[in-house]
Amino acid sequence: MFDYQSLQTYNDLEMLVYSYIMEHKKEVKYMTIRELADAVHVSTSTILRFCKKTGCDGYSEFKVKFKQFLTEDKKEKQLKDNGTDEIMYFLHTVTSTEYEERINKVVAQIRDARLLIFIGIGTSGILGKYGARYFSNIGKYAQYIEDPYYPIHEDMDSAIIIALSESGETQQVIQMAERFKRHNARILSITNGSSCTLAKISDFHLSYFVGHHMIHEEYNITSQVPVIYLLETIGRRLI
Repeated sequence: MFDYQSLQTYNDLEMLVYSYIMEHKKEVKYMTIRELADAVHVSTSTILRFCKKTGCDGYSEFKVKFKQFLTEDKKEKQLKDNGTDEIMYFLHTVTSTEYEERINKVVAQIRDARLLIFIGIGTSGILGKYGARYFSNIGKYAQYIEDPYYPIHEDMDSAIIIALSESGETQQVIQMAERFKRHNARILSITNGSSCTLAKISDFHLSYFVGHHMIHEEYNITSQVPVIYLLETIGRRLI
């Protein structure tokens, strides 16, 4: 409701209205326009301008949308932690004979590789840094490249690129993987699902299946425990 564009348009008085509303959410949803104006020490005209800049035709519409905003906010705060069930399901999946064979094939390929390069963006990039350090700690030299425009000039026959992406559709990661592939590097992707673009262009693929969770339709809070589990499992089997 209070997006960045709206906040930018508020003047000093309107920002006072916004601050008061954020600090007195429970009270504001029951206040009249006059009561709100008196509480903030501004005119009712200021309240109406504030409402219009917030995307409402008037104070009545603002109160309706504000109540909806509070309901949605409460639902997000009360979001149940069902991550345990998802992780238990994942752990059950990776103990199957078929999945064990896939992991062992990946381990064999990584053991023969002379260089490991992790790529990823955002949270996956952070996990890529962790993976590079973890593998280096166990004696398998690895590095992480975060620059999607990192130049590649030579063939990389002896390298394996470990591409991390929750969706498997991150454009920068796909482009990086494709450039490495053109230079003869082999691609191992780890994604949440197996039908994504990154999985399709990879030489080897490990998938996990957990619920995709977003906050405010913008921030991805999907569990990354499966990724850490897979990286550490591969690493331990290399020792």
